[in-house]
Amino acid sequence: MTGSIKSMINVIIDERAHGNPTLLLTTRTKLILKGFNPDRYNETTPDDPLAMEKLSAIAREMGVNLCHY
Repeated sequence: MTGSIKSMINVIIDERAHGNPTLLLTTRTKLILKGFNPDRYNETTPDDPLAMEKLSAIAREMGVNLCHY
């Protein structure tokens, strides 16, 4: 399966920002600082279980539920 990392990043950004451009930018920045640049991932990026686990931990820190991943 591919694209799960990009989907997880999008869910984190959408859930945190709720359409607010300032929150969108700060959430993207936080992800970049934690090693996940949203622009480096796309729908064809192969899934990496370790990266997905790290993203799940980041989502929990940010209060975002990624229960379907």
